[in-house]
Amino acid sequence: MKKVFSFMAIIAIIIASNCSRIPENNDPVIGIWVKLDFETRLESKQQTVRQEWIFNDAYLGRYHKYTSSTLDFKTDFRWEQVDGVYTISYPGTDMQPVLVSMKESSEGIMLEAVNGEVLATKD
Repeated sequence: MKKVFSFMAIIAIIIASNCSRIPENNDPVIGIWVKLDFETRLESKQQTVRQEWIFNDAYLGRYHKYTSSTLDFKTDFRWEQVDGVYTISYPGTDMQPVLVSMKESSEGIMLEAVNGEVLATKD
């Protein structure tokens, strides 16, 4: 009887482990997106401001902001896509959620905000 019970327990574990597969996420937004800006300081020096959004397949990501190669700010974000519109939210910060859509142009693939401003381009 113990052998039958042990055998049934092993079969149940095998069946349960095969049912818990994580679906693959192949969304085209996955990857690194970059926005470069230039700002002039009071000393009349022009500095590069680089913003990076790193999207992963678990609907999460990491945002970085660099000024002249110095990391100024970083945080995690969540993203979701509904009907081609991506919502990027930054929980735990005062940053507002951003709604963007993916557009393709002669310059490459870009994320465009609903107001028409380019948020970032694919790196």
